[in-house]
Amino acid sequence: MNIKEAKDEIARSVEIYLDKNEFGEYNIPYMKQRPIFMIGAPGIGKTAIMEQIASELGIALVSYSMTHHTRQSAIGLPLIEERQYDGEAVKVSEYTMSEIIASVYRVMEESGKREGILFLDEINCLSETLAPAMLLFLQYKTFGNRRLPEGWVIVTAGNPPQYNKSVKDFDVATLDRLKCFSIEEDFGIWKSYAYQNGIHAAIITFLEINPEWFYSIRTTVDGVQYVTARGWEDLSLAIGIYEKKKFDVNRNLVQQYITDTEIAGKFSIYYDLFKKYKSDYKVEDILNGILSEELLERVGKAGFDERISLLGLILENLNMQFDQTVHQEMVLERVVKILRIAKKETAEKDDANIVQLLDKKCAEIQAEKDSAAAANSLSNDQKREYRDAMSLLKEYMTECAKAEEPKKQFQRIKKRFDAHAKKHQNQAEEVKAHLENAFRFLTQAWGNGQEMILFMTELTANADSMHFIELWGSASYFQYNQDLLIYDVHQKLQREIMESL
Repeated sequence: MNIKEAKDEIARSVEIYLDKNEFGEYNIPYMKQRPIFMIGAPGIGKTAIMEQIASELGIALVSYSMTHHTRQSAIGLPLIEERQYDGEAVKVSEYTMSEIIASVYRVMEESGKREGILFLDEINCLSETLAPAMLLFLQYKTFGNRRLPEGWVIVTAGNPPQYNKSVKDFDVATLDRLKCFSIEEDFGIWKSYAYQNGIHAAIITFLEINPEWFYSIRTTVDGVQYVTARGWEDLSLAIGIYEKKKFDVNRNLVQQYITDTEIAGKFSIYYDLFKKYKSDYKVEDILNGILSEELLERVGKAGFDERISLLGLILENLNMQFDQTVHQEMVLERVVKILRIAKKETAEKDDANIVQLLDKKCAEIQAEKDSAAAANSLSNDQKREYRDAMSLLKEYMTECAKAEEPKKQFQRIKKRFDAHAKKHQNQAEEVKAHLENAFRFLTQAWGNGQEMILFMTELTANADSMHFIELWGSASYFQYNQDLLIYDVHQKLQREIMESL
């Protein structure tokens, strides 16, 4: 299966393991909850999906790479205790608490979350001294004399033997106690993640043209040369900062992340070409509907690589706008719920203190953010939403101080919120116009050929663009995808029905 299928399957497994009956008991008994074992090549996103699952399910996450552990840190240090058996004093061996189990309890205490995922990476590359204890843990969820708390699901990962000489095979007795997933790299699936996480457009378009270079591990006379999804993502982050600081993005930088010299060289050349396209084509003009005959003539004669690069530049610009608009929508939704509470209290109490109420709500948001951070389940999108919601509320608190009398405080807040909402609506309408202009450009430049199909595919693969279209619509998108129109209307009706119950 690919990484998205693995994520969905693991999320479902965690949900059924944590499902309880009316008495608060787990429907699948704790000792019957099989640990999950993912096996797949390094750098394809196994750790990343665990962070996403924890964030989406609102539970905690504790991660460890088992190759960094010794038997003592995993099990605990031995100590001698005296016990009474049949009236006779006997000295027995005990253990201090495992570092791993202790981390679980620490996260529970700091986050307030009683359920979570314990993710153990490189589980099949253990040292000889640790391997027996780890097999015992997978079977009985116990390190030394300490058991993993109920409500914690064990998820493990490892590499196939062709990628790691230290890999050890599990015996049938152990495998029969695990849920095993074999994961393969898949550029099409990773591309959705790439759009969602702002991977540099040059990388996405380069791999769109050369998908075979997305993932590669090969042995040469110069040693092992490899390219992984992790390498592309880390390179993207570095390129973004290099561009911001106006540093030269060259082959020396690329090879720090892409160790395959052939692929690193080809990407370096492509990046320079991509920069040229970015300079030659004014994407802002295209999105503003400015289409000269010279532009249309040039793109009509352009080769495949140049067309894909231009599509990437258009999508990069649109995706930033989708992300910002959807993010602002989420912030305003959170804030308006709080303002409704403030309005209600203002109407019910003559002496209602809106500043104190908003300050209390800010403290609640901060506590929610701190809890998610302590649980290792705070996504970047959530962090932005918390930050900007609190910033908006503090702005309204400052606005309250300008009111001449308490009764007029909410009026000032409402006026400021209405201005923010109007600005957001105008921004959304502008983004919608940019999207329609992109469709118009594609139609005039290349008709309804493969470029339009690719553009539609990329829009559909991006969660932000689909969220935007669902909220604000797009006549051209629906025109080119009638089946999706029916599906979206059906989904909208289903949500309206559920909300009305």
